[in-house]
Amino acid sequence: MCGIVGAVAERNVVQILLEGLRRLEYRGYDSAGVALLNNGELSITRRVGKVKALSDALDDESSLGTTGIAHTRWATHGGVTEVNAHPHTSSERFALVHNGIIENHKALRDALSDKDYAFVSDTDTETIAHTIAEARKHCDTLLESVLQSVKSFHGAYGTVIIDKEDPNTMVVARSGSPLVIGLGIGENFIASDQMALLPVTRRFIFLEEGDVAEITRTTVKIIDASGEKVEREVVESSVEHDAGDKAGYRHYMLKEIYEQPAVIRNTLQGRVTPDGISDDVFGEGSDEVFAKVENIKIIACGTSYHAGMTAKYWLEAYAGVCCDVEIASEFRYRKSVVKPNSLIVTISQSGETADTLAALKLAKESGYMSSLAICNVDGSSLVRESSLSFMTRAGAEIGVASTKAFTTQLAGFLMLVLAIGKHKGMSDTLKSSILQSLAELPSKLEETLTLADDIDDLAEEFSDKHHSLFLGRGDQYPIAMEGALKLKEISYIHAEAYASGELKHGPLALIDAEMPVIVVAPNNELLEKLKSNVEEVRARGGIMYVFADKDAHFKSDETMRVLDVPHCSEAIAPIVYTIPLQLLSYYVALIKGTDVDQPRNLAKSVTVE
Repeated sequence: MCGIVGAVAERNVVQILLEGLRRLEYRGYDSAGVALLNNGELSITRRVGKVKALSDALDDESSLGTTGIAHTRWATHGGVTEVNAHPHTSSERFALVHNGIIENHKALRDALSDKDYAFVSDTDTETIAHTIAEARKHCDTLLESVLQSVKSFHGAYGTVIIDKEDPNTMVVARSGSPLVIGLGIGENFIASDQMALLPVTRRFIFLEEGDVAEITRTTVKIIDASGEKVEREVVESSVEHDAGDKAGYRHYMLKEIYEQPAVIRNTLQGRVTPDGISDDVFGEGSDEVFAKVENIKIIACGTSYHAGMTAKYWLEAYAGVCCDVEIASEFRYRKSVVKPNSLIVTISQSGETADTLAALKLAKESGYMSSLAICNVDGSSLVRESSLSFMTRAGAEIGVASTKAFTTQLAGFLMLVLAIGKHKGMSDTLKSSILQSLAELPSKLEETLTLADDIDDLAEEFSDKHHSLFLGRGDQYPIAMEGALKLKEISYIHAEAYASGELKHGPLALIDAEMPVIVVAPNNELLEKLKSNVEEVRARGGIMYVFADKDAHFKSDETMRVLDVPHCSEAIAPIVYTIPLQLLSYYVALIKGTDVDQPRNLAKSVTVE
């Protein structure tokens, strides 16, 4: 969501801050701003819209600062206006940026107003700035002021504050919203994501929950949640970032769709052999954990939740392990029963999803045997908080609507099925079949991508549509859900997904010639059942678009458009059938003229509740 970048140096930091914000643009935002300290003066520049508008405003020689903080805002409290954009100030002395939500901001605002602090914005963030300013009256240092102030904040925050009377210092605090310190030579940095700082450093310190840190040009002092000074590990990052290169594609999303065969190969490389899964794929000690597992609980949000839904079918059918899947925001707010020898599996592209992190914390307190994170970002909070981890190796995913992160998650789950299945009596025949399917997967995806021109043509028929229905059965039902989500996210067409056997229990009432029905139809044991559901739609005048195995014997006619999907094994069919639905959503969005890579109201990394 919101992006934070900060720097304290001897050189002018303006371009460092702007480049950092550019590298975080893919996360989604609506306004941007910078606060600079130079020769004892504090200057604030804020703009609604893209980082370019902010950059243009700063594009003159007067924009100087050796200490600065910058922010891209995704609105929560208060509308999208310049006055609500960050940084926020207090007493014409302090400037602050903030990710997260301060839940008790109304009570804080009332108390601060009684002390004659004037509020100029509608944000919860401004209460942080004034609270710290008030504390500074009674504390010797800015660090002490922040340590005192955070005790009064309820909610989530990753925040950075500067003081024009202490111009070579930044103080940062983390609770529920990630922050990473970047280490330089005679200069140091702060950001909400290491991607922002890759042009200036490869050495990082990831702040832990409850940490408060004082950062100067040459020092980093960290105080943990208990008030003790601590040393955190310095990590040398090998992360690559290709945000500036679309490789000739019109959008990052299309590039990332076409990258899927290559990234799946990368996901599998060195992990899958003809004999099975390498022992260390899921982390040290994973084999011992998997031998004891009797139950699995999968927790995730959005697209990652659909990956977990698909995995439930696989884990129960192939590995013989009981599996439940739950939306993280629901799990964390209900009382649940932990089954014996249960493994908690969390999934997140970014590893910073607030609800998923909170659910993991709750699960660890509830008696789960162990925890496994499936994630695309090494060093992320989710990975660090989990006992075991699987890195999907999808590479930087810039498009807000997830594509390659999703399919690599699914590939990871198939590996998990094999790793657990060997302890649960999986037959050699089934094991060999899944291994062979994984080996074939990249080439099957390449074949499926050849449907792009036909799907582009088909998308024209959605130009005047406002609603759609996606159908699937078995492990294709979560894929139908993911297809509906993609269409909603980037084309703004209302879309629902149903298990096709549920049609007669309500959704048939929606069927008419104006409601496109998209069907995923691999050639599996449920095919005949699915065909019956298709006939139910046809009998009611529905217009269908069927992505079907070429051996499934669907025929195009005036009520049904059929696109043949390459034949593939049942194990990898959910991954293969994801590709046509991604392409459909992309080409429909082009026709609708929407912002494909940064759809309205959405963010890449959801770090607030």
